[in-house]
Amino acid sequence: MPIAKPFRSLPPLKRKEYNHEFADYVWFTNFFTPEEIVKIRALWNDEQVIDAKVVDKGEGLMRDDLRKSRVMWIKPGINNWIYDKLEQACNQTNMNRYKFEVVGFQTELQLAEYTGGGFFDWHMDFGAGDPSNRKLSITVQLSAPEEYEGGDLQFMINQNIIDAPRTQGTAIIFPSFGLHRVLPVTSGKRMSIVGWIAGPPYR
Repeated sequence: MPIAKPFRSLPPLKRKEYNHEFADYVWFTNFFTPEEIVKIRALWNDEQVIDAKVVDKGEGLMRDDLRKSRVMWIKPGINNWIYDKLEQACNQTNMNRYKFEVVGFQTELQLAEYTGGGFFDWHMDFGAGDPSNRKLSITVQLSAPEEYEGGDLQFMINQNIIDAPRTQGTAIIFPSFGLHRVLPVTSGKRMSIVGWIAGPPYR
């Protein structure tokens, strides 16, 4: 393995290379219309649902202490309108805010359901193995706030816990290395879309 050059030998960054537009997360209210949300939620099919896993060292593992929810995959093709709409928002957000090198969706979109204490503890979507090429994370609120209690999506920003908007139809985009969680759903059902935009490794 070649020895890396010491940092002191690197040329200083030019001011124009700084990103002053970075945001911890970006959201779009009413991103999907009520009619579109009905169509998306109708995709839920119990025969295609699996218990959600977490990725640890490149492997998908069941970890009830970290995550409890059910998910299924949204197939492209007839559902390309969902992918197209989210991809456009991600590309625009990336161009304006993050300027990451991206190529497109890492996997099919997930349709997720949290009920009966379902939660996802503090985590990053970025990590070793398959998640290492995730650049942007996307989540869309499909349930109205009055449909469930608890279940807030939260971000940890400089040791401050911030609640994300939970208005139905809101799309939230954030860097996949951002620390976030979903609090336990104490009653009702919370549904959402989850997806990731991928790109080559950071360098």
